[in-house]
Amino acid sequence: MAFIKIQNVVINTSYVAAVKLNHQTSSGEKSVSVLIATPQFSLSQWETISQNPQNHLSSEWMEFTGPAANALQDYFTSFNNVIDLLPQHEESGIV
Repeated sequence: MAFIKIQNVVINTSYVAAVKLNHQTSSGEKSVSVLIATPQFSLSQWETISQNPQNHLSSEWMEFTGPAANALQDYFTSFNNVIDLLPQHEESGIV
């Protein structure tokens, strides 16, 4: 588990379900969107939910622009943080 802080938002990376890199807002500004999926249950429900947790997730897209988008772009494209299955140098060789 790791935490990343972007401006006034701290994100537990265990809850990051998806990231849209190189995205644009409706006004054309560069953005990065992060889908956060968190469990929604009480402690008394834990045993029944642990068998099928997908039905008890709450998700929310968070969109970042400007310097925050640049920082997230760098974080989620770093080989130290994310494994790239199609690295840039291999993509150019695909016909």
